Amino acid sequence: MNKKDISELRTRMSKSKCTFTRMSGCYVTSDKDILLHINETFLNLEDDEFDKYLAIAKKTLSGTLGNNLLELDFPLEEELTGGKQQFLMGLRESKLKNEELLETFYKLIIDNYDYVGNYLILVFHDVYDVISKTKDNFKLDESEEVHEYLICAICPVKLSKAGLGYLEDENKIGPRHRDWVVSPPDTGFVFPTFTDRSTDIHSTMFYTKSTAEPHRELIESVLGCPSKPTATEQKNTFQSIIKTAVNDSEQENKVYGDIQESLSLLAQEQSELLGSEDEQVVLTNESVREILQENFLPEEIVDKIETAYKENFAEEPPAVDYLLDKKVIAENNKLKAQKQLMEKVEVLEEQLEEAKNSTESSFDEEFDVILHIKPEKVDRIKEEFIDGKRCITIPIDEDEQIKVNGMTDLSFL
Repeated sequence: MNKKDISELRTRMSKSKCTFTRMSGCYVTSDKDILLHINETFLNLEDDEFDKYLAIAKKTLSGTLGNNLLELDFPLEEELTGGKQQFLMGLRESKLKNEELLETFYKLIIDNYDYVGNYLILVFHDVYDVISKTKDNFKLDESEEVHEYLICAICPVKLSKAGLGYLEDENKIGPRHRDWVVSPPDTGFVFPTFTDRSTDIHSTMFYTKSTAEPHRELIESVLGCPSKPTATEQKNTFQSIIKTAVNDSEQENKVYGDIQESLSLLAQEQSELLGSEDEQVVLTNESVREILQENFLPEEIVDKIETAYKENFAEEPPAVDYLLDKKVIAENNKLKAQKQLMEKVEVLEEQLEEAKNSTESSFDEEFDVILHIKPEKVDRIKEEFIDGKRCITIPIDEDEQIKVNGMTDLSFL
């Protein structure tokens, strides 16, 4: 699924366009006990409920592709009889009306979901008549195909915050009653995917609120798919590789910042060549070495980074966009600008000093001889009469240099 596919499904999640047929679910305690079941014809819900449940479903299709949203492919064995994909196919075909299948699905989640606390499992069923479009995106009236799919959302249920409030029955201010409140989804998935405006039963779109710690147990045990790292995890791994190889607290941030800037330039150059937002630039092993060498890193560090990169990203090299850290790039540019400014200030100070020295050493109408001598030598200057003439004598050590009227070659003396 690309951004357009996701946007097309999300756009339909409104009061006027929604075609959800059914919603089922259950409320689970921290002891893994089911307190209640939900089975509703979605379009019959009261407006207030309708909007809030719809917002939950919509949330599972939000966030960044490759980070909050991970497209997962089912292994072949999961598409055989008894596999997870086959089970989800059956659940979809039941239109959420088979209680036995639903109970099996709930139990599968409850047995594997690693979460401490109460939570709500919700499953939505939708049937979308996909209207065909021309190449220039103009809609036609006839339906090209029907996309039937499920949305599953798992929402933490937490106690509202403690506090004081107005107790109407007692007409006083007292401890507010604390309610169990359903939070936005912590995780969820859409099955099957809607790819190129068509149903793809061989993949699912997994949603995670936390990009640093996605629930891999659900990916592997509930969906039966191989786990895939989020963009945040890939970025953190890449940063760790760089800093471990550099192993210098003073230099590692600068090196990482310079590499981030190089990655940003690479992404920009390649995206201009590809000309499509959906085509991602992959950071190959060769590209890693080139970037490191461009930043003049020692060969020993280059080899360490390259080796660690191959080990961590052997199965699938990450997209360059996934490794970019905008905050680091901005900070690095800021530091570079400050450094350039400091260098300009130093040059100006040197020029001012030279101009000052030049002015002080130049002759004016009042004086015929002007000396510019370091303070520590002033007390060694003597006024003497030599051959009847008034002279100033200045002792010169062997390692000291002399400049007269801008000239250092005093052979004419």
